[in-house]
Amino acid sequence: MRVAVFGAGGVGAYFGARLAEAGADLAVIARGAHLDAIRANGLRVDSVLGDMLVEPAIASASTADVGPVDVVLLGVKTWQVPEAMQSLGPLLGPETLVVPLQNGVVCGGFCFIVAPGHVRHIGGVTFIKFGELDGHKSPRVTALCDAFVRARVDAAVPDDIHMALWEKFLLVVPFGGVGAVTRAPLGVLLTPPTRELLARGMREIEAIARARGVALPVDIVERTLAILDGVNPSGTSSLQRDIAAGKRSELDEWTGAVVRLGARAGVPTPLHDFLYAALLPQERRARGELKF
Repeated sequence: MRVAVFGAGGVGAYFGARLAEAGADLAVIARGAHLDAIRANGLRVDSVLGDMLVEPAIASASTADVGPVDVVLLGVKTWQVPEAMQSLGPLLGPETLVVPLQNGVVCGGFCFIVAPGHVRHIGGVTFIKFGELDGHKSPRVTALCDAFVRARVDAAVPDDIHMALWEKFLLVVPFGGVGAVTRAPLGVLLTPPTRELLARGMREIEAIARARGVALPVDIVERTLAILDGVNPSGTSSLQRDIAAGKRSELDEWTGAVVRLGARAGVPTPLHDFLYAALLPQERRARGELKF
């Protein structure tokens, strides 16, 4: 199986390395010092589930150097997707499966770059889910799931990928927004009074999903909090880390999306309205739109 990781940041590097370790032919599309380090020393992933050092078959800044592959793991930030799409063409054959990892959709695990060519995975509920949008179990989806299982990755093809997307959205967005405002790790967020803020944010997203006809489990909020209770308490979201570092983040695609979707569905989202308004000045500063 030929696999290309386009944007070898945290989760893209982790899942790509796992597949390579299990025998996949890995190509990495990266830039700058990260690319230089991977070319010189390989892709290093320190993981609580076992460290890896893999030598990609190809490491390049250009997709033209790679050619058609079986799978593309798209690991860029959401706001970078339109630009990335302009470059994907050489990777795409008639049956190429593109798996978007934006916002950790639909995957889990705390992964982040610690140095060029070096990614750290500190745990969390580490999994990946993917599927065809129409729900059928295609040969390409089944083949990738089998490859992940051989790579010792918790992988699944949900019966309803749209529900899986909403379940992950409900988990990650309140975690990211509340974490970014409080600047606290997950273990702190899960204690009162911030635990109730997380639950309130999840209920807002649940209400939007139900208004859009998505039949989430009736106990989805309780289930999601229970999942987070079992995660590394030192964990933070990529949104929180980017905002704290003064970088452009996915605020519009996370918290802002809840505000917009709630307005369209006629569902009040007071917590996300506040989180978005509170974090937007820092986001605009990171984009160069404000100075302070």
